[in-house]
Order: sequence, then structure tokens, then C-alpha cells
Amino acid sequence: MMFPRRPGKRRRFTLASTIFLATTLFISPAFAIWPFPPKRFTGNALIDAGSMGLSGDGRVVALGDFDGDQLLDVLLLGSDQQTLSVYYWKHDSFSFAEGESFKHPRKVYNVVPGDFTHSGKLDILVMSQSRNNNQLDLTLYPALSGDGLDIYNPLVLPSSTLSQPIPLDVDGDMKIDLLGITPDSLDGSGSTFQLWQNVWNASAPDSKLFAIEDAPFNGKHCTLANPHSNAVVDLDGDCLADVFLVCDDGRGGKSYQIWINAKDDGFSLSQEGALPSGTQAISFADIDRDGTIDVIFPTCSRVSSSTGAGTDCYINIAYNQQLPLCSLSTDSGFRKGVRICRRPGDLCTADPNFKFNLSDSPDNHNFVRFPTSSLFSSSSSLLVLDTTFDPPLPIALKLGDVNLDGFPDVLAITVAGREQTPHLIYSVPCAANLVGCAQDGSGRRGWKLATKGVETLEAVKDARSVTFLDMDEDGTLDIMVQRSGQAGQGNFLFIQNNFYYDAFFLKAIVLNGACGNGWCYGANGSGRYHPFGVSYSGATYKYTVLDTAGHRSAAQVGQLPQTAYQSLQTPYSFFGLGRTNNYIENLFVGTTIHAPEHYIDMEGVVPNSKVVILPSAKEGEAWKRELFLRPGEWIPWVTVTVVVAMILLAIIVLVLHLNEKREDELERRKISHHINFDAL
Repeated sequence: MMFPRRPGKRRRFTLASTIFLATTLFISPAFAIWPFPPKRFTGNALIDAGSMGLSGDGRVVALGDFDGDQLLDVLLLGSDQQTLSVYYWKHDSFSFAEGESFKHPRKVYNVVPGDFTHSGKLDILVMSQSRNNNQLDLTLYPALSGDGLDIYNPLVLPSSTLSQPIPLDVDGDMKIDLLGITPDSLDGSGSTFQLWQNVWNASAPDSKLFAIEDAPFNGKHCTLANPHSNAVVDLDGDCLADVFLVCDDGRGGKSYQIWINAKDDGFSLSQEGALPSGTQAISFADIDRDGTIDVIFPTCSRVSSSTGAGTDCYINIAYNQQLPLCSLSTDSGFRKGVRICRRPGDLCTADPNFKFNLSDSPDNHNFVRFPTSSLFSSSSSLLVLDTTFDPPLPIALKLGDVNLDGFPDVLAITVAGREQTPHLIYSVPCAANLVGCAQDGSGRRGWKLATKGVETLEAVKDARSVTFLDMDEDGTLDIMVQRSGQAGQGNFLFIQNNFYYDAFFLKAIVLNGACGNGWCYGANGSGRYHPFGVSYSGATYKYTVLDTAGHRSAAQVGQLPQTAYQSLQTPYSFFGLGRTNNYIENLFVGTTIHAPEHYIDMEGVVPNSKVVILPSAKEGEAWKRELFLRPGEWIPWVTVTVVVAMILLAIIVLVLHLNEKREDELERRKISHHINFDAL
């Protein structure tokens, strides 16, 4: 016997089966085929990411890509101030893993990663205690042709005074030299500034690394301060790195000197002056996004030698007075034969009349000064010295574009009693009654303490230093907090920046020209590798970008401007682009090469990417450029949307095609049954 079918029930069963199957496939952990991995961090806030594999009671003293995989690694110094350990970032486990570890024979003060031997891999320069209390011993641990460091055959270098030397390329050969003061140069004869000239020759078995020479600085030399904030950064706008020096005036105060890079003619003294009383560590960034490098620093009336806390502190910003960007792209930039602005295609034009005015005067609109108590109502004390290290380390205001709006934000540590708390300060447009702005709302930039989503950061009460870095190279600036380890909290805390910002970023790194064809080879031609980890101090980036309203702006970023006193700056440059619906119009990349054109202009660079530039010191030889795109979290959803849209369109086309075919068949049948009566 056959029973009649019940189509309604079958349809209900089919629908229920489909829902159950979809639920099983997309939700059940055991059988899920959902193509997107779950998010590691959830929530629109700063998220506690833990120690990320770092352990012990030491401290991070340097950042660098030691294995050349384009992922940021860290170098740890143990609590004995002698044991150095490299921790490599592992993308798969999203954490650091300990690599090689060794013990330096004397107490370490600072470590500078750099490719001093021009091999395409990072060596490490260790500045350590000397038998002479007025000197620094310099030791280089070269990178091996395979992996790791040659810890058994270090190179002993000429010593320095306690004012730590800084790396720079003086002669334009893309090799790292050092600028500082040697003990012999303090006798008053010859040049005070000394140059550790890089003369390394890998093919010579007994080659030495440095030869001591008088530095080609044409002007009156000063006595470098200890500690100092010396920097290698472009200050006159020609995309060629200049030198900023902090000097000891001999009367308990500090002064500064700016030396302009004239390539083969050496450096010439352009500007000097006194720094405000109580000046602490100085930082460099394009604060107002006008295409020039400004300076920002705290001043405190008194600093405790036991806690490192400064009282009655102010934040000071000196804006670089320089040729602005022309408001119209059609503007020639000249008026009556005098240049008054830079066209978008002429960003690397020097302005010999640039200047900084650090006088605190109501008429000086290029110098802004405000008390820290206006930002931190509960405390006006800033942590300006890390006294947990011997000797104490200067703590600078850390700058980084957290919200990708194109304007650098600030990390600072306040002190209240025994609590040392890190804070994030946003750079915002000026408005009335805003910190850093005039009462009528005029001014360059205002400053606002971040209060939403920063609970994890401000829950730290034992911070001793902070820095920005990009964990896992995902295009967001995260935060590393080094702690004193009180209450068993550990010495390291990484904070994931999980805020969502409707804006773009760009990362860039200029390599040091080693292995000109982009590939390096180990001993006897074995072990091919890319020199991706060998960033160097002095590269300059300038770019123009259009916002969504069509307004053009310029910005400038320096690469590794400071390395002394454990400044913990990343080897790459990270800058936010703000909201834009276009490519980057012009990206100028400058180096210290002594050639007629020491920079290149890259047009139409894709945002949310990393640019790697391999310059060539040989005149006429083209520079190599590589662009690495980082797919955002929205890429899979765009793919799903496109696939679903294509399926829907295919279904619609198929249905229309079947309907058309059915109508054609009906029309054909109708015609075949038609009787032609005229033929009868």
C-alpha cells in the first residue's frame, strides 16, 4: 500500500535538518569548518596580553630583528647587568622564545643592535663598565654567518667617555660609525668630538672595525652631557639626517647644538642655545603634522635621586619653524624669487633659515609649555629617571600614533607616593580650555588624557619604563611596560592595542645597503638570506596624503633617531595616515648617502603596508623597493561578501536563463501547432 506524501512536513524536516547541520558545522568546536580563526583579543580597549613569554627579573635593553624574519625581537639584560639573552618573536605561538644567552665580563650600561660589519645581519655593540671609572668599554659581538652571535670572538673597540657615543653614517658609505668623545680628546688638543670611523674589511683577516679620527664638525665643540638626548634626525627639511647634541654648559645647566649635514663638507654648526632649567630627556617627532621634526621634553624643578621622580614638572614643545607645505598644488612656491613654501613634489628642499625658539614668552607661538598637573589632577610628578638601574637611566616621553590619526600621542609615567602609573595622552585638535591650547581655542595641538578603555594600562602601579612597539606586525602600536616586579606581578607586561580606528597606517624601514642585490650569502656562498633586520640610524620619511575632504597635509618621521641610554626605539618607522580614500601621493625616503640625490620619491604607495627600501651607495645604481601588504581582519569578510554576491548573482542568472528557456520552448510549441489556412 502506498501512502500519500506530505510535502509540508518534508519541507519542515528539510529546513530543520539544514539549520541543525549549519549549527553543527559552524559552531561545534569538534566539527567546525568556519574559515576564520577566533579573535585572540576581544573588546575595544587596551588588553592585558601578559608577559608574552618573557621571564626573569631582568629588563629589555634593545629591540631589533635579530633573525631577519621581519618580526621584532627583544634583547634582555639580566638582573646581574651582565647576562644578555635574545628572545625571538614566534608568530605561530604569538609569544617570544628564548634564543642564545651569554654573559658579558663586566656590567652592561647600554646595547646598540646594528650591522656594524655590513654582513646583512645584526651585530650588538655593548657599552659596559670599565676599569677606569671615567670610561666606557665598547665591545662588539658580530653576527655569525649562520645563526646567532659570535660570543667567543668579540671585537674590543676603543673606549669612550661616560657620555655614550651615538651611531651615524658620517661619510655616506652606509656603514655605521660612532660619534662621541674619547678619553684622549679631553686633553684640550685637537677636536673634542671624535669619530669611530668604520673601516671594516671582511676579506682582511686582521681588519679592525674602527679607526679613531677627529669628527668633521666645523664649529665650536661642546662637552656632551651625561646622560644626553643626542639624536640623528633631519631638522632642516632636506631629507638628510642632521645631528642634535645636548651639552653640559659647565654651570649645572644644559644647552643644545644643531649640526647640519653638508655631505662631503662635513657638519656645520647651525644653531645653539640654552635649554630650559630642569630639562630632562628630549624626544623628536612631527607633533603638528606639518612636515617638520619638532622637539618635546619635560622640565622639572627637582628630581629625587632615590625615586627618580621629578616635581613641579612641565611638558614643553618647541615647534620647528620651517618652510610650510604649499596650500595649493598649483602654487610655484616662490614669491618675487623667494621660496615661501614647498610644493608636494619638493618636500626634500632644505630650509637654511629653519630655527627653534625655546624662549617661554607670550609672543612666542612656536613654544608651548603646560604643567603636568593640568593633565594628571592627582599628581604633578613625572618619573624622569629609572633608579632601578645602575647608573640611573633617563626616561623620555614616548611618542607614537596610537589612534592612527597622523599625530603622535604620548606615553608618560606619573608618581604618586610609591605608585608609578603609566598614562596615555592623546593629541587632539585645539579647542577652548584644552591643555596646550590658548583660552580662545587657538594653537597647534591640544592634549587629552585617555580615560576610556585604558584600565589595564593604568592598573599598573610599579612601572619603571614604557615604550611603543607593534606585536606580531599587525599594524597597531602596542605598549610594553617594564615593571619593578612588586607584588609578584612580574617584570614585563605587554598591552595589546585593540581599539578600532577607521584610519590607515604605513610602516617603513631603510636597510643599510648590505648585499646590494637583496640577497646575502654566508661563508663560502652558503646560507642565502635577506638583510631585512639591518636598520640604521638617520633615514628620513616625508609624505603627503589627502584626507576624505580632499585636504592635503605633509608629515615627517625619522628612523632610529636615538639609541643611547636604552632608548628602546623600534628599527622601523610607524606612522598613521588618518582617514584617506586614496594612495599616499608622495613618499620621500632619505638616507645619508653622499650622492647628488640622496633620496627617492615613491608615488602611489598602498596604505596598510610595510615598505622595505634597499638603497645603493653607488651613484647611478637604482634603489630596490619591496612592498608587503598586511591583510586586515576585514579581508576575509570582503571575500565572503564577494563569494556570496557571486553565488546570488549566479542563481539569479540561472533562474532568468531557465525562465527564458521555458518561454522559448512554449513559444516553439505554440508555433508548431499553428495551422496555416492559406496553404490548404
